[in-house]
Amino acid sequence: MHLTRFTDYSIRVLCYLAVKKKEERSTISEIAKTFDISNNHLMKVVQSLGHKRYITAIRGKNGGLLLKRDPATIGLGDLVRHMEQELCLMECFRDENKCIITPACRLKPMFSEALKAFLEVLDRYTLADMLEKDQPHLAELMRIPASEL
Repeated sequence: MHLTRFTDYSIRVLCYLAVKKKEERSTISEIAKTFDISNNHLMKVVQSLGHKRYITAIRGKNGGLLLKRDPATIGLGDLVRHMEQELCLMECFRDENKCIITPACRLKPMFSEALKAFLEVLDRYTLADMLEKDQPHLAELMRIPASEL
């Protein structure tokens, strides 16, 4: 299984915002620089996170990004489901399946079971679980000043 960069970047943005003080705003440029990600690509990620109500984007001079929800309420399984465009592991999962062996193949139910198990494991964890013991170390790695924690 391979998650898209879109989902990867979504997790990074939420992690970054969760490590900072609740009222401390961040910018797309700041996060992009931290993770060496294109501003344009990150803008799309942030827009999607805003539409899905994970973050709040405030425009203007004192604007920025804030985590909209408590990290303990952001389930990783739900986040992956919301950010991945399609969780099709193989062609036979898609509507436009053209694989000629699909009618006799047993892989689809096996991979469906594996995907279900993967998501069930993620459903047991939240964004808060990612931060639980290593928040100071994460802040250091993301170059977030102690005054913003």
